[in-house]
Amino acid sequence: MIQENIIAIKKELPPEVKLVAVSKFHPAEAIREAYAAGQRSFGENRPQEFAKKVEALADLDLDWHFIGHLQTNKLKLVLPYAQLVQSVDSLHLLDAIQDWGKANDKLIRVLLELHIGAEQTKTGFKEEEVLDLLFRADKYKNIRFCGLMGMATHTDSEEDIRADFARIADFRAYLRDLFPELTDFTELSIGMSGDWKIALDYGATIVRIGTAIFGERQY
Repeated sequence: MIQENIIAIKKELPPEVKLVAVSKFHPAEAIREAYAAGQRSFGENRPQEFAKKVEALADLDLDWHFIGHLQTNKLKLVLPYAQLVQSVDSLHLLDAIQDWGKANDKLIRVLLELHIGAEQTKTGFKEEEVLDLLFRADKYKNIRFCGLMGMATHTDSEEDIRADFARIADFRAYLRDLFPELTDFTELSIGMSGDWKIALDYGATIVRIGTAIFGERQY
């Protein structure tokens, strides 16, 4: 079933949009099944689970993305292995990643998580905070800023979802114009299992799909 789901989704995805299969809470065997269908990019959101899967699947050439809230005391479980940290949601975390990258002589690719949904529980930067830190981007010698990530409001209103996606897409376009020196600032990671088709209308370059590939999470 996993393989059929991946094939069906990829038929609808433009070739330039990356599918990140959100494998959190699903066993390594499910990732192997997805790999057999040609899937290479996977997203995890818990550092311990992520590190265990990296080890269990070390024989596969996987493109790992970290997509959850990352505590600064868990960096060593994630940063050596993640090709992209999609969920940098605070200056405190960004500074800690820079320190880790400098200490380990590693360049970390990140997306800045923008708080766009209506829920107060969501994490992420405000627009003015992103602007402030990108004006100081050259301070972060061991970080490569690759774009923005965001989650739309959890709602059945397509109008509200479209408004959220339009807001983040417009902001990314504004940042690209304002900071042309940030040549890697090209990614827009929006869209999940319930709204990824809408996200495509707003220039998503990455969609994060879990349930529509793996089914309901397994605890």
